[in-house]
Parts: sequence; structure tokens; C-alpha cells
Amino acid sequence: MYILVYTFNERCEMLARLQKWGNSQGLRFSRSMLREAKIGLGDPVDVSARAGEIVVKPVAATRGKYRLKELMSRMPDHYRPGETDWGRPQGKEVW
Repeated sequence: MYILVYTFNERCEMLARLQKWGNSQGLRFSRSMLREAKIGLGDPVDVSARAGEIVVKPVAATRGKYRLKELMSRMPDHYRPGETDWGRPQGKEVW
């Protein structure tokens, strides 16, 4: 087993243990570590090995990829939103 120390922005440090998961090896990151690195569950990351270190970086942000103005420009000029009747309230819904 290896013990690795990860540092992000010289502020957030974590001691982790490399563990066997099935036929692979894996690391677990604390929520605060992921928050500091701006990485969320399911986000793609770039993993590389350099000079004896493993580097994990978030892939270029996909959030905010689209701008509202650009999306609105794709809408047909004749489009007008309408209301849809979904029926009577169900359960504890109040209208």
C-alpha cells in the first residue's frame, strides 16, 4: 500500500491510502478536497503521472458552456411558449 499526500493551492491537504477496488486501484477524496479543486461527482478529470507524482485536474469546465443569449438566438422567431394543462393536483400539491 502507498500513502499519498495531495495539495491544492497550498491550502487543502489530504492524506490518502491507495486501495484495491476489484481489479483496479483507487483513491477516495474528501468532499472538501473536491470542493477546493472545483471537481464534482461525475465530472471528467485529467489524470497524469509526472516525475513520480500523480496529478488529477478537472477537465476544462463544461459548466457554463452555453450562454443564454446564444441559445435564445437558435429559437425560431415564430416560437411562443404556451401553457400545458397537466390535470388536477396530485397528492399535496396546491395550485
